[in-house]
Amino acid sequence: MKYHFRIHREHRGYSAKCIELQGCQTQADTKAELLRNMEEAINGYLDEPLHSKVLFPKPKKQKTTKNIIGVSVDPKIAFAMLLRQARIKKNLTQSQVAKKLGLKNIYSYQRLESSKTANPALLTIVAIKEVFPELDMEMVINI
Repeated sequence: MKYHFRIHREHRGYSAKCIELQGCQTQADTKAELLRNMEEAINGYLDEPLHSKVLFPKPKKQKTTKNIIGVSVDPKIAFAMLLRQARIKKNLTQSQVAKKLGLKNIYSYQRLESSKTANPALLTIVAIKEVFPELDMEMVINI
């Protein structure tokens, strides 16, 4: 999953604003530092607390240019965010999804919605796709 930043040359350094996410921005003295800061900014912006109900817009198809750069989201953050958003859109609780996935308890499901612990096994991914067929797993690995 890649979000896009518009880069601006400033008097002393650079600044960048995410095109798709209002308020996600950063700055730096050098372009190399700016690239690192953009990754940190996008991952920090999207890494919501476990019980968040925020629905972020998905990234747009955007051509990269000299001033517009695509920045990859950490796959664990992307997976946790997309899973949480799919659950919220279906108006399901974490307990309900845990039950549909055949998980032993809610904590097993909550680990999937946390970027710190999201690391689903292949069979879990298959089960998730059955519950949320609209979930675009390719966005998770599109780095």
